Amino acid sequence: MSYIKADEILPKELLEAIQQYVDGQLIYIPCKEKQEWGSGTNAKIFFRERNERIYRTFQRGSNLKELSRAFSLSEKSIQRILHDQRLALATDSDFH
Repeated sequence: MSYIKADEILPKELLEAIQQYVDGQLIYIPCKEKQEWGSGTNAKIFFRERNERIYRTFQRGSNLKELSRAFSLSEKSIQRILHDQRLALATDSDFH
């Protein structure tokens, strides 16, 4: 992300109003329309597929410690993923 100089694009009155709150500091201005997480990359797909793989591996008999090592995640993260996958499957089965 590159920076844009506010004094080059904002009207003087608006810049002075902003300077009342932040003067000489970096400020993040969010987009008007918030994008869904992962919509700009394949990250959402990657993590969904990884989490499904973790759940299938668990169902085949791997324990938390083995999954933790295999996927380079903490055991707590593996527990959270397994819990979320169970909920997702239960929700899916409720709709079918």
